Amino acid sequence: MSSTAALPPVAQPMAPLLAACERRMREAVAGHASEVVHPAADTLAAGGKRVRPLLVFCALLSAAAAVELVHMATLVHDDLLDGAPMRRGRPTVAEALGPERAVSTGDFLFARAFGELTRTRSARAVQALAAAALDLSRGELDQQRAAFDLSLTEADYLARCRRKTAALFAVACRLGALVGGAGEEAAERLAGFGENVGMAFQIFDDILDLAGAPAETGKRRGTDLCDGTVTLPVILALRLEPGLRPHVAEACQGPALEHLCDRLARHPALEIARERALGFVAAARRAIQEAPSDGADVAALREIADGVVDRYS
Repeated sequence: MSSTAALPPVAQPMAPLLAACERRMREAVAGHASEVVHPAADTLAAGGKRVRPLLVFCALLSAAAAVELVHMATLVHDDLLDGAPMRRGRPTVAEALGPERAVSTGDFLFARAFGELTRTRSARAVQALAAAALDLSRGELDQQRAAFDLSLTEADYLARCRRKTAALFAVACRLGALVGGAGEEAAERLAGFGENVGMAFQIFDDILDLAGAPAETGKRRGTDLCDGTVTLPVILALRLEPGLRPHVAEACQGPALEHLCDRLARHPALEIARERALGFVAAARRAIQEAPSDGADVAALREIADGVVDRYS
């Protein structure tokens, strides 16, 4: 398809995706015996309506929108539970419009997520997102129950991360495989990739809460400390230096909080936490290196995994 003019109006936004598909098809047939390459290339050059890839893109776009809508819903509800006044430099829904509007807005986003996903006509996709949403709610409960619990173990922390953060990364990859027709084995492998990326993402995020510049992270340092959310850097620091316990328990704001953040940012525990995160990145890369023929763009997935590290660097 040489021009987007032949696309129906509703499909115009997908023109770049179709163009990328054309390039990928040309690459797929190139570099082989000329007896088959030339006629195959001529067949591709003849064009066509490209209805089948268009259907795949439509399904994938609905799945992508559904995952992000669930994420947005959890942010609205989390901000309400945490009493957060700002989110990414803007007042939260709860701060701007009140708690009732925040609840209804989050519920609306959840509903629209599943409404959008039904457009894929895949019951398995809906089931997968529903399971991830259940994990998210359980992870939030885990976090609430463990608030200000300085005896929280690393294993408990990791279990919470898998539910509250990594589950949505995993289902994003799973939906891509399911809707794209890659098969159950590929879906499991890609979900494993997503889970590991999500785990690394959360650990790096928790490191940035202590060591990141507010201008770059969009929030003040020590937000987790004030909220009572015990994170891996703190767990490791308390293990290495139990004398920090009263300082962690008492620091909430002002100079004491800044001093504690400075101290933890320099603590050896931070480097250990970073190594844990890098271990998850390595596991993610292994998950897609073992079977690179699933139809997934392995190079792009590697870039995403490495981008999680770049975010921290």
